[in-house]
Amino acid sequence: MDQIVALLESLHVDPLALLATVGLIIAAAIVVALVNRFLTRLLTPAVARVGLRTVGIASLARAVTITLWTLAVLLLLDLWGVSVGGLWTVMVSVATIIGVGFLATWAMVSNITASVFLAIWHPFHIGDTVELLPENLKGRAVERNLMFTVLREDSGSVLQIPNNLFFQKMFRVTGG
Repeated sequence: MDQIVALLESLHVDPLALLATVGLIIAAAIVVALVNRFLTRLLTPAVARVGLRTVGIASLARAVTITLWTLAVLLLLDLWGVSVGGLWTVMVSVATIIGVGFLATWAMVSNITASVFLAIWHPFHIGDTVELLPENLKGRAVERNLMFTVLREDSGSVLQIPNNLFFQKMFRVTGG
């Protein structure tokens, strides 16, 4: 035993921190197993009674397992002296950047796809008068590109309508 303590001290490892780490991992494994067993026993009768699918129960159990292990890892990092506050800041920042990127990408892809469908189906042509309902945005179609359809109002002002709105709103077309 003295040799193990000497080895840990030569590696600058605190024996109490190592013991706490092993204890935390064992405790986390036991808690995860108990929670999964509890969820399975609680939700299995609901499969027939409510119409839940077995896949849904498995997905819920997997999400709970991932959450519990993530909490255990965060506790371990705190135990080892790693600042968890900075880690949370990084994780939230990365999630925000990814979310904004997905939103921007979705907006562009939906407009480009809508432009392709407008070109295929020709619900209106350049020169037709188009009115978006219920907003009463009305003008003569003068241009259509990958992102927008340009409408010129009677007053001479120009409206840039995102192409995906023609698949989300009702519109009225009158000939040119």
